[in-house]
Amino acid sequence: MAAANTTIQVPRETRDHLAQLAAERGMTIGQFVEAIAAEQPTAAQRAERLAADREVARRLIGVDLSDQEFEEAPDILANLHKMAAAKARAKPGGAS
Repeated sequence: MAAANTTIQVPRETRDHLAQLAAERGMTIGQFVEAIAAEQPTAAQRAERLAADREVARRLIGVDLSDQEFEEAPDILANLHKMAAAKARAKPGGAS
């Protein structure tokens, strides 16, 4: 059973841009738009993924943190990036 197709109206420049991007990837515009859409989760999908990730974290650390506690926790990855950048700037010849 083939999927039903529909028409999306975009400015000609956008269509031409999409056509060029699709051609560079060996795809049709429809395939390219479908691939882009598949890469972009909806808000509901992001929330579902976040809930699943938090459940895994709870199991791994063995502590039942609430969603609010997760929200209030420090952003460890961002802090690591800041520390690494500060360390790189402190080295002789490092970035300013």
